[in-house]
Order: sequence, then structure tokens, then C-alpha cells
Amino acid sequence: MTSLPRRTGSAALRLLTLAGCLAVGAVMVWHGAISSGNPNPFAAETSPSAAILDISVLVFREGLECVLVLAAVMAGVDREGSRSRNPVVIGAGLGFAATLLTWAVAVRVVNDLSRNISALALQSATGLLAVIVLLIVMNWFFHKLYWTGWISLHTRRKRDLLDGVNREQTSQLGLFWGMGLLGFTSLYREGFEVVLFLQSYRLRLGSETVLWGVCIGVFLSGTIAVLTFVAHRKLPYRRMLVLTGVLLGVVLIVMVGEQAQEMQLAHWISTTTITPFAHLVPSWMGLWFSIFPTVETLLAQLVAALLVLGSYVVAGRRSATAHPPPPKIARSPSTRK
Repeated sequence: MTSLPRRTGSAALRLLTLAGCLAVGAVMVWHGAISSGNPNPFAAETSPSAAILDISVLVFREGLECVLVLAAVMAGVDREGSRSRNPVVIGAGLGFAATLLTWAVAVRVVNDLSRNISALALQSATGLLAVIVLLIVMNWFFHKLYWTGWISLHTRRKRDLLDGVNREQTSQLGLFWGMGLLGFTSLYREGFEVVLFLQSYRLRLGSETVLWGVCIGVFLSGTIAVLTFVAHRKLPYRRMLVLTGVLLGVVLIVMVGEQAQEMQLAHWISTTTITPFAHLVPSWMGLWFSIFPTVETLLAQLVAALLVLGSYVVAGRRSATAHPPPPKIARSPSTRK
């Protein structure tokens, strides 16, 4: 990959941000069309808009991670020609197809369960699963060990395969299957997480809302992939990861509030209303941020926030311990000017 000036990556990031805003605007226009007027963000009937934004953020975040892993796998592969590049592309394509198949299977299983389990109980269960998936994603985001371990695993495996071919220890067929498996796991792992996450939204809001969020996230991820692999642009990936990580933190707090309320409706947990606080919280706070005047929902969101912040602090301390700053070398008076 050729390295272009940093301002090129910044310009690409601005274009990507503009594309995302246009995509979100298109969703709002669509909601306005189906509601016979301008969408009101405070009205209950436009609640799918918030879910679409949440879904698009998660899909884009997982797509960005997939692009980074594939970029690490593809680095240096061009020197080997199509014998190493094509299997990675084919494996990634099969990973995408396997994600669609997993979605179909998950929908079938959840629909079968809905025949024997009440809707509220099933929504609570799938929502709890979605929160767990999102907590895992956030935990991985804050731990550098995950990034270095996961990406280094694919890079090391690629190097072993290419070295084995050069030393005639690995056959061409073995190289094809090995590189294809790297492409497959790079994409399917992210797709599997997204499939699990989306089941709760599909039960509550239907497949159409999920489709809109997925389309926005896939569009943004595809734009990053084109800029990375076709245009060979050097993008500010670190800034993008930080931005999506912050957005995911907001999504996590919202989802935890929704999940706690669903568990209250399903009578899994109690409902303790904070009466003085109930008059201060407007209805749109519950719609967009899932902030409800109950002890259980607010406590669950506080615990989730503390988990995220705690993970960040622990990751920072581990990084500082593993990579301490170099000691300062005191200069003697004779060397000072």
C-alpha cells in the first residue's frame, strides 16, 4: 500500500463523515415520507430512527475492524501475486455469505422460540444477549492486547504460509486454503457478532428498521474498504476507532436502559419509580437515550458506564506497565551549553 500525505486521509475521513450524515438524513426523510410530514424526533412513532443510528454505528464499527484485519493480512501479499490475494478475497466473500446464512438460521430459531415463549420474555432474553455482545466489543476496544493479539495472529499465520511456500514446505493447495481461511475468519467473526446483536432490534422493531441500519453501516464500511484496498489511501484509523468507540459507549448506555425496562415489563426485575425525578425527565429522554425515572434502569446504566470507564482505566494502566517511558538521561554540567 502506498502511503499518501496525512491530509489525504483527513480529507477522506471528512468525505466519509459527509456520506454518513447524508445516509442518516435519507433515513429521516424516509420516516418523514411514511409519516405524511416532517419526522418529529420526540414522537413515539419515530423511535426506529434511534435504533437505526445504533445499528449503523455497530455495523460500521465491526466493518472497520474487519477492514483493519484484512489490511494486515493483505499487507505484502501483492508481491506474491494473485495466488495469495485471490484466496483472501474468496474467503472474505464466503465469510459474508456465511454471515447471511447465520442470520437466516438465527431468525428461524428465534421465530420458533417465539411460539412457545412470550414476546416480552423473548425480547428481554435477546436484548440481554445484545448487551453482552456489546460489552464484549467495548472490552476488546479498550484492550490493546486484543488488537495486537488478533491482528498479529492473522499476520503471523500469513507469514508462516508464505514462508512455507518459499521453503517448499507448504503446497499451493495448502496456501490457497490457509489464506482463504484467514479471509473467512476476518469477516465472519465480525458478522457473527452483528447477527447476535441485531436479533433484539428485529423482535422489537421489525426487519425493515434493521435493514436500514445495516445498509448505512455496510455503506460506510464499504467506503472505507474501497479507500483502503482500491484507492490505497492511508486513513486515520486510530481516530476513527476512537470516534466509533465513544459512539458505541453511548449505544451501550442506551441499550442497557432499554433492556432494564424490558425486563421490568416482563416482570424479571422490580420497578421502583423515583417520583421527584419522574417530573424532571421528558419523554424524549426515554425515547432517544432510554433514561427512565426508575432505580433499576438508572442503576443498570450507571454500572454499565462504570464497567466501560473501568475497562479503559485498567487497559491504560496495563499499557503503561507493559511499555514504561524510557528513563531520562541526566547530562553532566560539562555537556550543557
